[in-house]
Order: sequence, then C-alpha cells, then structure tokens
Amino acid sequence: MENLRLKAARVAKDMSQQDLADAVGVSHQTINAIENGDYNPTIRLCIAICRTLGKTLDELFWEENG
Repeated sequence: MENLRLKAARVAKDMSQQDLADAVGVSHQTINAIENGDYNPTIRLCIAICRTLGKTLDELFWEENG
C-alpha cells in the first residue's frame, strides 16, 4: 500500500527523496520503495524519518483500520 502520508510530509518540508534519504542515511531508492509500499522499513528507520519530518509514527506509518 502506497504511503501517501509520508510523501505528503516530505513534500511539505520541500525535501526530495534524495534529501530525506541523505538525512536518515539510506538511498533514495529506499525512500522511493517505502513511499510506493514496496519496502517495510525498520522501526529505527521509521523513527529517523519521523524526526526528520517532524511527524509521529502514528501520523506517517500507522495503518488506519476501516
């Protein structure tokens, strides 16, 4: 499932996938795969992304039920 909340938060900070990748120490392909729902990041990476974007885990990664 595509992570539109992550993409929206990244764009709102005026960051490219490469900018975010550099900030959290991964490749831009990893950020792309997370946004496309093709990669399930570790909790450590999720936290790093949240800190960089000023969001909580719930705001970016918690899947809504229903």
